[in-house]
Amino acid sequence: MKDRSIGMRIGIAFDLKPAEPLLAGAPDDLHEEFDSPATIRAIADALRALGHTVAELGSGKPMIEALLANPPEFVFNFSEGTGVSRNREARVPALLEMLGIPYTGSDPLTLALSLDKDFTRRIVADAGVTIPKGFVLQPPKRPYDGEFAEFPPLLAESGLTLPVILKPTCEGSSKGIRDRCLIETAEAFGPMVVELWEAYRQPVLVEEFIAGDEVTLGILGNDPPEVLGMMRVVPKTATDRFVYSLEVKRNYEAMVEYECPPKLPGGVLRDLEQSALAAYEAVGCRDVARLDYRIRDGVPYFIEVNPLPGLNPVSSDLVLIGNAVGVPHAAIVKRILEAAMMRVGVE
Repeated sequence: MKDRSIGMRIGIAFDLKPAEPLLAGAPDDLHEEFDSPATIRAIADALRALGHTVAELGSGKPMIEALLANPPEFVFNFSEGTGVSRNREARVPALLEMLGIPYTGSDPLTLALSLDKDFTRRIVADAGVTIPKGFVLQPPKRPYDGEFAEFPPLLAESGLTLPVILKPTCEGSSKGIRDRCLIETAEAFGPMVVELWEAYRQPVLVEEFIAGDEVTLGILGNDPPEVLGMMRVVPKTATDRFVYSLEVKRNYEAMVEYECPPKLPGGVLRDLEQSALAAYEAVGCRDVARLDYRIRDGVPYFIEVNPLPGLNPVSSDLVLIGNAVGVPHAAIVKRILEAAMMRVGVE
């Protein structure tokens, strides 16, 4: 039997950041998760270096036409999907499953579930993973025109106290998570909720703010998955109100330092690893994921899981972790592909 792990025709599915300006009224982070040509080129080069032929499929209708005209043997998927649907990341895997084309990464159910922060919290909590307290506020069917008086009592009813952090429920890459999403006064609560409703057209997660260390972990593989490494995000200006916000991520070189491995007690690191692996399994991740935590009083609190982590060869957190532990960008791409091929039985 031919060894199909060598010289395969591999398509890569992705969303390219558009060059044209955003439509009026759209949030400026609408395409924050989309990739640059440099990222696409780096992944394609890594696959070609392994002996494969690469086709850049893109996404949407052109991708569908390419898949039907000349289907690849495998797809390396990192397409985020467009719009505000909580199913947008699941579209490409669902299509590939319909066409019988194997692919890297998690299946449609996991990608849809993990994009919804509230659903993910419930699943990992059922698996024994510690999460911050929180609740979800659904947007009204009509534009909000009140005076925000009904919002502060919701905190008392939920048992939360200020500060809290607000997040759109179905976004990644810190979309919608700005510095001002850390709410420290009752007066700021309602207006910020409504601002997020209007900008992102989805529910808002209200979560207790975990003051403490921010740590992200990379996981690769299956049966069993392995922690690639952990990285602590340390603000250059010390504060007990640090948020790894969109403003920080866009200016990370000036605002934070990355510490890998984290300078934390061994017991905390072990708890982090166990919690992350439990969450990875509970959500059903495959081949690769990155998970974010906050540490308070030595206790890791799960924040979110990203089963389509960024693969920018310079700035993505998973790549920074890999570089720190001796697994560079091309090797990460190789390990993701190998995990997927082994999972589907490609010989």
